[in-house]
Amino acid sequence: MLQYISTRDHRLMRKVNNWPAPRWIRVWAIAATRAGDGWLWYLCGLSVLLFGGEERLTAIACAGSAALVGIGLFTSLKKLSGRRRPCELEPHCWAKLLPPDQFSFPSGHTITAFSVAISLGQFFPYLLPALLFCAFSIAISRILLGMHFFSDVAVGAILGTGLALISHSIFA
Repeated sequence: MLQYISTRDHRLMRKVNNWPAPRWIRVWAIAATRAGDGWLWYLCGLSVLLFGGEERLTAIACAGSAALVGIGLFTSLKKLSGRRRPCELEPHCWAKLLPPDQFSFPSGHTITAFSVAISLGQFFPYLLPALLFCAFSIAISRILLGMHFFSDVAVGAILGTGLALISHSIFA
């Protein structure tokens, strides 16, 4: 099963790394990845604190705890897996960003994005479509920029969603 996943990951990596994406996709991917560096989620947290109503502190505690556990989880899993990043295996035709750390599996940007988006979306359902758009944009950008394989991002989304649901069951 792992060989099957790895083969598909490498096939997609070669297609993405050699795709001369249109300028708007390049700009969107870089902007999404930069947003996923943390500042977008801090801005969301500040907005919730200022305008979130009665549940604002619970929502921040839920999203913050899910994100913190996610950071610990992806840091440990990256060291355990030791999976090299796509950008280290094959050059990318247009993305020249440097990876934030050494290993690929799982995507930390994606874990954080989904843990915060799903957590806040459970408290503020009217924001869920925008939060999910941000989370999916961050996840897809990591693949397009050669930072992660598809499976890194898929597992990151699953783990982030799971952490959000567990955190919500604890805090809500």
